[in-house]
Amino acid sequence: MMKYLWLIIGFIFLGLGVLGVFLPILPTTPFVLGAVFCFAKGSERMHRWLLSTKLYQKHVKQFNETRSMTLKAKVLILGFASTLLIAGFYFSPNIYARIIIVVLICIKYYVFIFKIKTAAEPLREETQVEDSCSRR
Repeated sequence: MMKYLWLIIGFIFLGLGVLGVFLPILPTTPFVLGAVFCFAKGSERMHRWLLSTKLYQKHVKQFNETRSMTLKAKVLILGFASTLLIAGFYFSPNIYARIIIVVLICIKYYVFIFKIKTAAEPLREETQVEDSCSRR
């Protein structure tokens, strides 16, 4: 029974991750990481399949292997999450909910700034070709 629950949650995360590729408001990386985790718990076959997809290779593989993100990825994720948390803060009439949101924002920025390494932006293919031509 739990395997099916993990698979259902994994597909929900995967769907949100795929939407994140097309909608700049949704971050792709955290949702695909969630899907990887859920599929690992629910089905070895689905886990292997997800690890072989271009979605995983392009958006998550670097973070999963090196525990680092590009500055662009960090800014996009922080921006989206902060927007949602600030909206929750603004619309929440409860002082305790507002305190929890402020604590979450502080923790989120601490983790992204001090715990997740910032990786260099990958070189674009055109730049790599130009560099190899200029070395000759």
